[in-house]
Amino acid sequence: MIILSALILVFLAVVAGFVLASHLFAWYEQANLRPELMARRFAPSSLAFALSLMLRETLWLVVTILLLPWGWLPPWRRRIPRQRTPVLFLHGLFQNRACWLYLRLRLRLLGIPSLHAINLPPWKDIESLTERVAIKVDELRLASGCERVHLVGHSMGGIIARNYVQLRGGAPKVEHCLLLAAPNGGSKLASLALSPLAKSLLPGSELLRRLAQAPLPADTTLTALYSRHDNIVLPPANARLDGVENIELAGVGHTSLLYHEPTLKALAALLGERAA
Repeated sequence: MIILSALILVFLAVVAGFVLASHLFAWYEQANLRPELMARRFAPSSLAFALSLMLRETLWLVVTILLLPWGWLPPWRRRIPRQRTPVLFLHGLFQNRACWLYLRLRLRLLGIPSLHAINLPPWKDIESLTERVAIKVDELRLASGCERVHLVGHSMGGIIARNYVQLRGGAPKVEHCLLLAAPNGGSKLASLALSPLAKSLLPGSELLRRLAQAPLPADTTLTALYSRHDNIVLPPANARLDGVENIELAGVGHTSLLYHEPTLKALAALLGERAA
């Protein structure tokens, strides 16, 4: 019992330390871009906001990590509704499909029925993962009888979604591509990630340059949702994407977006009007 308690405390300390370090990096980045922030950094309201932001990010990151084993289980074979546009969720680096459990449940309760997710292992390369997406998209199109699907990509999942619709010819099969906290301009924090995939998420990477140079698909709607207090996409403005609708949220970290009520409402509004 003592050993278990110690392990739990170590786990919580590691997660909290990661969140603290990432937010310190984010603050460093913001303070360099906006020096006026220095004047009120120790104001009680600023400290309370920062503490709340980090506590919530720690909580939801702990929840997401604890859900990981669920994502390793074989997916539950749910009947795919006919003539209802399927929604395919793509997770971020070091996560799996279990991170979407909350959002999928809430969206299903709001009347959006055909919600699906796949695993994107971090030891694969971007093109292999994009091929997985292409295969799943075709499977959903065939099973549903719909010509097109919706893609929702969080973080790295958003970059894979863009690779599919912009560079791999997937645009005619995708009606709406929603990018949630995707590092469209790269993230400086990616250099610390222990995965070859991280190279593709660095600012100025070959993949991001190719995506920036490729035209946006005329027949696929793209929307970028991001938080100006993101602690993983640094600077947070790199989650914006020129030429598409950008929806800025605030007061929420990178992982917390997956459990954030305004995020849910935005997704429900964007998908609900197109999923019928």
